[in-house]
Amino acid sequence: MVGYRALARGLISGSLLCVVHAAALAQAEVTPALEVVGQPDEPRGDQAAAKLTKPPVSPSIDIRRLYSSQGIELLYLHAPGLPMVDLAIDIDAGSRWDPMGHEGLAAFTGDLVGKGLAQRDDRPAMSEQQVREAFAKLAIQRSVSVDRDRTSLRFRFLTTPETYGASRDLIARMIAEPSFSPEVLSRDRGLSIAGLQESLTRPQTLATRSLWAAMYPDHPYGRASTEASLGSLTRALVHAFHSRFWRPERMTATIVGDVSEAEALSLLNSVTALIGRAPADATAPAKAEGAGAASSQAVQWLDLLPSVGPGQPGQKTIAHPAKQSHIWLGAPMMSRRDRDDYFPMLVANHILGGGGFTARLTTEVREKRGLSYSVFSAFQPLAQTGPFLIGLQTQRERANEALAVVQATLKEFVEKGPSPEELEAAKKNLMGGFALRLDSNRKLLDNLAQIGFYRLPLDYLDRWSARVEAVNAEEIQDVLRRRLSPSSLSIVVVGEPTTKSQ
Repeated sequence: MVGYRALARGLISGSLLCVVHAAALAQAEVTPALEVVGQPDEPRGDQAAAKLTKPPVSPSIDIRRLYSSQGIELLYLHAPGLPMVDLAIDIDAGSRWDPMGHEGLAAFTGDLVGKGLAQRDDRPAMSEQQVREAFAKLAIQRSVSVDRDRTSLRFRFLTTPETYGASRDLIARMIAEPSFSPEVLSRDRGLSIAGLQESLTRPQTLATRSLWAAMYPDHPYGRASTEASLGSLTRALVHAFHSRFWRPERMTATIVGDVSEAEALSLLNSVTALIGRAPADATAPAKAEGAGAASSQAVQWLDLLPSVGPGQPGQKTIAHPAKQSHIWLGAPMMSRRDRDDYFPMLVANHILGGGGFTARLTTEVREKRGLSYSVFSAFQPLAQTGPFLIGLQTQRERANEALAVVQATLKEFVEKGPSPEELEAAKKNLMGGFALRLDSNRKLLDNLAQIGFYRLPLDYLDRWSARVEAVNAEEIQDVLRRRLSPSSLSIVVVGEPTTKSQ
């Protein structure tokens, strides 16, 4: 069984990207990646730089901000040495923009892009198999992921003259000219529904879906796909979503690789050159979608999203035959705009439950009482107010005890803050592991992409360790008391607690 700490590392890592396949769309909707922007993969206590007493000194990361001919912001970093380039395009087209009743549309659109190209001018149509073979022939690595805020495209390809131009042109067509084949759409829609049905048998899926719904009862962050919403997805709806949201004004781009500044800008201009300037509500003709198919014109497309309100506090218990109870707690907490509070909360979270075996929750829940193999806390700043989370699983007969220990530990931490020893160790751990976030072109790309999408300052990475080092206990207590009320948490328990006599 995967431990909760391992699960947390997978959820939190902003550098983990995966292709969103149709069969996994439902899973992606209910267990979204928790992208804690700027937070490195946290090392175990014995892996941290224990002797580090001040922020490491490193050369400045020379990030350049450029703009394409269509106004797309590009963050560029020259990385010579290997004849390749990494390209990221992030689009403000996450699931929070799904129309009511059509949850799953953003992810479904991302999945279908690249599964066939439409004929345009002198450019021939290409089937799903032909597109796949073309990418393989050019050795292009590609991925598409969709979370609540954004659709993220990632490409890696060679800069050699034999492949560079063809790679650039194929990527441009994938972004701008998907065919949304009715046959592929029908097949993948069925796979999505089957994937959702299977995922709803798992306690983890039930827990996270219920928790997000409780944390965000009046906001799209809290909605998830259903069989009905996935079944409603038509070619007209997919094309309309692509036309409305996959546009230059909603895109940011990142390039890391062995290309010059001028070459990087030329590359971005080329891969986005085919994006049409048609009216935002343009739709493709619906083909054989049935008399009851939803019309894209009837959809209430949102131009503005509601603000995040308070969650629904209290506990919900969901019956499930699992041998262990899955326990999740959470509440809306912080957005990416809340920059002053980010670093105090980063250190606080590491002390509470983000620091592995050194974390306070691990000490209280696992080491002292043996209630769970793993327990974690995390926070996910989003474009709008993202959540703070705690998760664990435990024996059903000890679920109430485990929950009580978690609540008591959190309450004491919020009221009293960290000890001097905890604070010093957390800062050393975080700073000691920071270099692991920047040790490859792909990790640099993902960090820069988040800086661009969330409008963080260009010196964000340069100042990261110094900002961590500057955090003090008073700042931690202040941010905890203002932003984290234990009584406001939504709690979900899947696998009804039992007593030993039962």
